Amino acid sequence: IPIVFQPELRRALEHLGRGKIFQRSPFNYDAEENFYRLLEELLKAIPVLVKKRIGAIIVLEKEIGLKDIVETGIKINGLATAELLINIFMPRSPLHDGAVIIRDNAIAAAGCFLPLTENPNISKELGTRHRAGLGITEISDAVAIVISEETGVITLAHEGKLTRYLDEKTLRSSIINIYYSVSKKKIMKTDTDDD
Repeated sequence: IPIVFQPELRRALEHLGRGKIFQRSPFNYDAEENFYRLLEELLKAIPVLVKKRIGAIIVLEKEIGLKDIVETGIKINGLATAELLINIFMPRSPLHDGAVIIRDNAIAAAGCFLPLTENPNISKELGTRHRAGLGITEISDAVAIVISEETGVITLAHEGKLTRYLDEKTLRSSIINIYYSVSKKKIMKTDTDDD
C-alpha cells in the first residue's frame, strides 16, 4: 500500500489541474481552442484600449507560475473577456494602474505590481508600464502586452526583449508564434525524456 502525504498529494493534484494556456500537445484540442478563444478576446479589447489611449499591461502566465505577483493584486478568477479587460483598465477603475495576470484563460488578478527592469539600455522615452512588462519577462517565461497611454503604441515583451509598434495582425502572429514555439519545445522535451 503506497503512503502519500497530504502536501505531496495536494501538490500533485495542483500540477494535474493546472493546464497553462501555453501547454499544448498535438492531441490536446481543448487547450488549443481555449488559447484561440483567449487570443480573440485580447484582440477585441486591445484596439479599444489603443483607440481610447488607455494604458494597460496584460501578462500571460506560462510555465513559471506568477503566484507571488498575483498576491500583490486583487484576485478576480474570472473568464478573460474583452469587456472585462476594458473595464479593468478604464481610468476610473481602482485596478487600472496595475497589471492583469491571465492564467488558464482566466483573469487571475488585476491591479498587480510587477518588478521593474534594471536594464540600463532601455530607452528613456519608455515609462513604468514598459519597464514592468520587460521586468516580468526577465524573471519568468511570461509574455506581457503593454499599451502606452500617451501614444497608444502596442508593445510585446517576451524573454527580456521588447517588440514595439505592433498592430493587431503582428500582435496576433507574435503571440501565435510564441504559443507554437513553446509547444514545439515541450513536445521535443517529452520526446527526449522518453529516450
